[in-house]
Amino acid sequence: MDQAERLRSIVKQKSENETEEQIIDSIVKAVENTENQVKKEEKKAKVITVTSGKGGVGKSSVSINLAIQLKKRGREVIIFDADFGLANIEVMFGAVPKYNLSDVVFRGKSIREVIVSGPMDIGFVSGGSGINGLGNMTRDQVMFLVEKLEELESMADILIIDTGAGISDSVMEFLLSSQDILLVTTPEPTSITDSYALLKTLNARAEDNAKNLSVKLVANRVADEAEASNLYYKLNGVINRFLDLKLEYLGMVPWDQNMSKSVMQQKPISIAYPSSAGALAVEKIAAELLGQKMEETEEK
Repeated sequence: MDQAERLRSIVKQKSENETEEQIIDSIVKAVENTENQVKKEEKKAKVITVTSGKGGVGKSSVSINLAIQLKKRGREVIIFDADFGLANIEVMFGAVPKYNLSDVVFRGKSIREVIVSGPMDIGFVSGGSGINGLGNMTRDQVMFLVEKLEELESMADILIIDTGAGISDSVMEFLLSSQDILLVTTPEPTSITDSYALLKTLNARAEDNAKNLSVKLVANRVADEAEASNLYYKLNGVINRFLDLKLEYLGMVPWDQNMSKSVMQQKPISIAYPSSAGALAVEKIAAELLGQKMEETEEK
């Protein structure tokens, strides 16, 4: 039923004893409710899931710094730490959250109640650290959290999901519910093979929808663009031959000693060393995701 039909329905339902002013007032309220509903439906965040086949490749660091660079470009961002039981977003942010996802799954807290404010007022939801129950959730519990993401989508422009590494069912569920998948890979042979294993599993789970998935490669800890391009072409060549997925090259983050320094300081490199090679590389990736150029700025 469109807006005009709603208004006609309201007029028909009104009693003949009602005055003209009362009917007009009812119509005005109906229009306002319709407009509010439309705005509510339009407010839905872009979902970006950052993942990796192997742990220790800098996935969480990419997630955090990407959030900061997107925030600098006027976007409201929330990070959802989906590395259940082994979460480290809070450590890298230097924050101590009062609640985490275990409070949502086991104690009835709402997803909004467990959001913590990080640097630059970036919101994040902690996946909990050292909590055994989160590391052994059932599929129903994982799907419960996936459904809860809709609440976060109405609170931000961009929702970044930082998954655990590997090919677990929980990782696959978040990847399949995402608009954009960022695959973080390093030049190490184990990282490349594990990345392919993740994509192979994703391809099988997606079945006929595999070609519709948007998977973008972020080459991390590379020496230069040449090494990043070589990494992409090697992995993409195998994917084109054996899988239905399409892999795009998003960008690279060079090896930067400032990255290690910033982790020790519990400050993201984009804040601690904003002019460093690592920070500028992530800024370029953020601009690419938004369809902008590096020098472009936008008012919120």
